[in-house]
Formats: sequence, C-alpha cells, structure tokens
Amino acid sequence: MTPPTSEPSPAPPDWPHCGHGAVRAADPVGCRGAQVPGQTACLAHLGGADRAAYLAALSPGADIDHRGTPFTGELLNELLAALTDAGTGVVSLGDALFEQAAFRDDAVFNDAEFRGRAHFDGARFDAQASFAQTTFARGAWFTEAEFGDRAWFTEIEFRAMTWFNQAEFHDEVWFNATKFHDYTGFHGTQFRGDAVFFLAKFERAVLVGPLACTGKINFDQAEFNAAVTIEASAAVVSCWRTRWASPATLRLRHAEVDLSDAVLEYPVSVAGRARPFLVNGQDMAETGLRDARVRVVSLRGVDAAHLVLTDIDLTACLFAGTIHLDQIRLEGQYALATAPLGLRRRGLWPVRWTPRRMLAEEHHWRHARAAGSSGWSPPPAGEEVLEAAALAPVYRQLRKSFEDSKHEPGAADFYYGEMEMRRHADDIPPSERSLLTAYWALSGYGLRASRALAWLVAAMTVTVLVMMLWGLPQHAPKPTSTGTLTNSRRITTTTDTPVPVNPDGPYPARLSTERFEKSLRVVINSVVFRSSGQDLTTVGTYTEMVSRLTQPVLLGLAVLCIRNRVKR
Repeated sequence: MTPPTSEPSPAPPDWPHCGHGAVRAADPVGCRGAQVPGQTACLAHLGGADRAAYLAALSPGADIDHRGTPFTGELLNELLAALTDAGTGVVSLGDALFEQAAFRDDAVFNDAEFRGRAHFDGARFDAQASFAQTTFARGAWFTEAEFGDRAWFTEIEFRAMTWFNQAEFHDEVWFNATKFHDYTGFHGTQFRGDAVFFLAKFERAVLVGPLACTGKINFDQAEFNAAVTIEASAAVVSCWRTRWASPATLRLRHAEVDLSDAVLEYPVSVAGRARPFLVNGQDMAETGLRDARVRVVSLRGVDAAHLVLTDIDLTACLFAGTIHLDQIRLEGQYALATAPLGLRRRGLWPVRWTPRRMLAEEHHWRHARAAGSSGWSPPPAGEEVLEAAALAPVYRQLRKSFEDSKHEPGAADFYYGEMEMRRHADDIPPSERSLLTAYWALSGYGLRASRALAWLVAAMTVTVLVMMLWGLPQHAPKPTSTGTLTNSRRITTTTDTPVPVNPDGPYPARLSTERFEKSLRVVINSVVFRSSGQDLTTVGTYTEMVSRLTQPVLLGLAVLCIRNRVKR
C-alpha cells in the first residue's frame, strides 16, 4: 500500500460557535464549542432542561458534533451514558466530531465503539485519557491533539486509517495489544514520556514519524505485517521479540536500540541519522536528547541474514547468540568496542594492548578475568559473562561476513579476536594452545608486522654478536701444500685447509669493525636462505644453520602481516 500523501479530513473547517464564555485565552470572543442542533449554545453551556432534552433524544450509534466544546468529567459521562446500549452496555457512536474539544478531567472512552469517523483533531486532554478496548470502524483522527497526562490506547482496534500526526503526549502513552488494520501515521508526533506499542499489530503500511520521544519507544512483541518506516528521535527503542513480516526501515537519532529475539522475515534496515528530522520545514524539538548517535545494544536471538546496520554504534552490542551472523551487513561509519590503549600492569609486568576492534562480550570476559582492572568494560547488571570458547565462533562469523563482502582488511581484527579466544579457551589441547601462544608472540597471529620485524631484528642482532664473539675464526685459514718426490722424478702435492681456529683474547677485542662486517654478511645471507661462503668455527657453522631456518620464517611472517592488512 502506498502511504497517502495528505491526511483526509471530511469534517468542515468551521462551525457555528457557542460564544458564551471564553474557554481559552486564545478565544477572547467566547466559547468556540459547536452549537447543539436547534440551540445557540454548546453542550457545556446549555441550560439544564435543554441539555436533558438533547441527551434524551440521543440513541446508541447517533452522530454527534461537539467540536470545540469544553468537557468536564461529569458532562462527558452524561453524554456517553446517553449513547450506551442498555442491553450490551457498549457505548456506540456514529460520526463523532470532537475537534478542538477541551477535556478538563479524565476522559474515559473505554469499551466504546466508533461506528463512524472519529475526529479528535486539535483536542486537548488536560487529565488522563483512556480509550481501552475501543473500536474505531471508519478512521480516527488525533492530528495536533494534546495529551497533558497519561494516555491509554490499549487493546484498541483501528479498522481504517489512523492519524496521530503532530500530536503531543506530555506523559506516558500505551498502545498495548492494539491492532492497526489500515494506514497509520505518526508524522511529527511528540512523546514527552514513554510510548508503548507492546503487542501492537500493524496490518497495513505504516509511517511512524518523524517523531520525538524523550523516553522509551516500546515495540516489544509488536507485529508489522506490512511495510513500515519508523523515523524517530528517542532515548530508547526496544524491539524485543518484534516480528517484521515485511520490509522495514528504521531511521533513528539518539536512540539506544534493543533487537533481542526480534524475528526478521524480510530485509530490515536500521540506520543512524546525523541531521534532525524536519516537520513542516522545521527541525523537530529534541529536548533532553543529547548524543545523536544510534547505539544497538543487543542482537541476541536475531536472524541477521536480513539485517543491515548503517552508521551504527556497536561498542556495547551483544552479538553472542545471533543467528546467521556471518550474513549481517555493516555499512557506513560503524563503531565497535576497542581495546584499551596505553600501558597497563599485568602482575609485575607492564602490558600494552594493540589497538583493535573487539566484541563487548570480550570486554566483559577480560574485566571478569582481570578482577575489574581498569580499561575493560564491566557487563551490564545481571548479564552473564561468556567464556572464551563461546566467543570464538562469534568472531569467526563476523570475520566471514567481512570476507564475503571483500573487506578482508576489516576482517583482520575479528580473526585476531577469534585466535585470542581460541588461545584462552579451555576446550583445546595444551599443545595447540602452546602453538597459538608462539604464533601470537611472534607475529600477533600474522597481523602485527611490527612484532615480527622486532623479532627478526632481535634474532639478527643476536646472531651477529654470536658470530663476532665465537663464530668467526681468529684468522682466516690459509691453504697449505705439501709435496713428495718420487723415484720417477714426479712431485705429488696435497693442499689442505686448516681447521678454523676459535678466536681467543678478550671479548671487546673481538667486536671490531672488520668482524662486524663479516658477521653481518653471514646474517643477511642467512635471512634469504643463502650460504655466506665464509669460513666459520664450529659454533658459527651451527649458528648459521639455525639462523637460515628461523630468520626467513620471521621475515615471511612480517610479509604476511603486511599482506593481511592491505589485500583486497
């Protein structure tokens, strides 16, 4: 269904005014209540006999016109009593026109049935308003209505179009278990408290917003059976177990969004919006809302195959338990939790955490493991801390999501997190854990080039020192030849190369420039799997053999680290 471009309003724009006493300061000419048929005054200013006669003439299902009329609780109860079916006890109204009416006391329309069109455009409810278990058969209009206290629209059935455009709720409002059978509009609506749509059911297309809510918008267990667009500035948007049986778009500001156990049968997009929403060309008032970022705090239990998150803050998001997490799409400028920066103490040793994106659950796990050391975020109150073995698959699925979208450099941090959780998991053999620890220490799982290069430089430095101190002979061996003169006047010669003599003398004397140059040549050749051809002592020969094995591995790890960060 295509949303209507304008709001239909079959009620006439003006009506014969009562004109008795001014009800509002804005009406100095007197009461603007609609005149009762056959009278010159509104229902509130009719004399006792005339009012009684008018009410006695009403019957269930009658059309009424009380636009602009000021109602007390007693007057409203008298009117509704006249429209009550004596057999069923149901209040039944035909076309009900309450435009710009003023309800000074509690307005209770519970269990009423509006068989015709219900117009409350511009109505003002100074006290509580209750429409519980009410039926609107041919449309309901609450455009620019103002609710000064709590409002209940629970277990209501809106069978035709429903409009709350630019309505203003100064306190909490409940739409619990309400059914919207046709197009519903909340364009420019203001909620000064919580807006609760718990168990609400939307059967046709709906445009919720732009609206502003200083409290919580609650869509828990609501059902959207047709396309929906929600545009809202709110403190909290809760969609626990919300069912999306059609495509949905949520454009939000300021909100903390909870999608736990939501059912997504069609694509659902959640996007953060940087600029304020416009209503009639003006920015919406966002009083009490400060941080414009949209923060998703939980995706647990969600099938993420149809989920697209754009410009979302995920620093506190709980991912564990998400289904098909490898198919989630993260677009725009999204943020994830990061490792704490700077030097920190672990026992007696200072530790510097390498910058990387990580899960909020790993923050919670490290906080519990470090007994609350600074830098790691604690879990929310009552939230279970997951073990490392449970977090490794979560990292694996996020890594696959990025790799499938050809964003392999972005997947590197998730691979690092996966390996970290495997290294600390209790379900892997000690031998495998030792291997992972060595892989982490040498190159940060093939992702920290600086670490691999540091080890390579350290290994080369040690090798050079060993060569200078013990590996190079005291002097380069000089070949010697010996000969034998035979009876047949022939000379037979043999050339031997003496065994290299181990250096002697004080160690400082061995650290000469000449010996450094020779040692460096041996080490550099060993890095690229080449023999230096240099005469070495026994210690030097074995040192060269070891360096020709280990140093090329470290060089390869450094190249691998760089490749993992720049590959496409």
